Amino acid sequence: MMPILLLYLCVVVLADPLFDLIVQQATRTAKGNVTKYPVDTTMNVPVSTYNPWNTGNAGDWRCGFFPGQLWYLYNLTKDANWKTLAQNWTAGIAGQQSNTGTHDVGFMVYDSFGKGYEFTQDPTYKTVLINAAKSLSTRFNPTVGCTMSWNPGYHCRYDPTVETNFPVIIDNMMNLELLFWASQNGGDPNWFNMASTHADTTLKNHVRPDGSTFHVVDYYPNNGSVHIKCSAQGYADNSTWSRGQSWCVYGFTMTYRYTKLSRHLNAAISCADVFVSHLQSDNITLWDFDWPGDTGLHYRDSSANAVAASGLLELYTFVNSTKGTTYLNAARAIISSLNSTNYLGLYNATEGVLLHGTGCYECNSEVDVSLIYGDYYLLEAYQRLLFIK
Repeated sequence: MMPILLLYLCVVVLADPLFDLIVQQATRTAKGNVTKYPVDTTMNVPVSTYNPWNTGNAGDWRCGFFPGQLWYLYNLTKDANWKTLAQNWTAGIAGQQSNTGTHDVGFMVYDSFGKGYEFTQDPTYKTVLINAAKSLSTRFNPTVGCTMSWNPGYHCRYDPTVETNFPVIIDNMMNLELLFWASQNGGDPNWFNMASTHADTTLKNHVRPDGSTFHVVDYYPNNGSVHIKCSAQGYADNSTWSRGQSWCVYGFTMTYRYTKLSRHLNAAISCADVFVSHLQSDNITLWDFDWPGDTGLHYRDSSANAVAASGLLELYTFVNSTKGTTYLNAARAIISSLNSTNYLGLYNATEGVLLHGTGCYECNSEVDVSLIYGDYYLLEAYQRLLFIK
């Protein structure tokens, strides 16, 4: 017999217009080729033009988000059809468990197989997760105290003459959960220390005293000293890219869940306070907090706010009532704004759920589009908010 709370939640979601749209969009997308994963929609198209998903293969860092979305739909509805779809879309990512060429194996595998294991306890999924964590661990340098994000040779966008040696991006905080989880579920216990150390190094060098963040920190791998701090997707090297800030809010909150170290919680709080303080009049931030230009919808990043809302909802559970209420209210306000005609796509016009996502406005990359991870984290935030209610 279905528990009363779960039954209540099923009734709530099945009567919710936002959930209806997510279901409609996911149902249509799931009919596509299971080896072509949605990543973003077509850039800068007129409103009257249909906006389909662009797709990538299983090696794309975004491949795990749509399978993860399907797993959340299964968890919320307990509909076996969603489970079958999630299994089918997850299967093609299995080969990434041996991918040592990117830190994004965490995004790829944990958001697909990780959610699958959470909701089914399928032991084959657990094996994939542990193997993926092993692959990610090969990118850890104990002298630096981090796993390497991109491979050496990346050029900082604002000074193309400077080559990086051991670049670490704030996004990498999100991939630590694969190491934390695997270390506690049959993997190498040392992976836990790797992940915690990476968080400490990020706190030291990525997070500014005021709680804002750098996007990229490059290290000298032989001695661990900082070579350069810069940005790849923000407005300027010293600006605060909104999605980077949201990765920080979410990442340090998740890290605290595992380590229970006060410095990790304090980092999450500091980063969250900065994010909340930069919400615009519609409770959504600009794509970069220091952007000096127009503040219209075209310059927002819905994906950053979906990530932040999900992170704030978890952070709410770890702090005192006054602070927690601030984060809960901020998350609710963000979700409410995203769940409006300004940000929700129309089924007949686009395949994405959220509009106005921005990867990097200055470099004309993913400008004013739907982003699959925005949709994923919106659904995750939606689920977290249901359980808080």
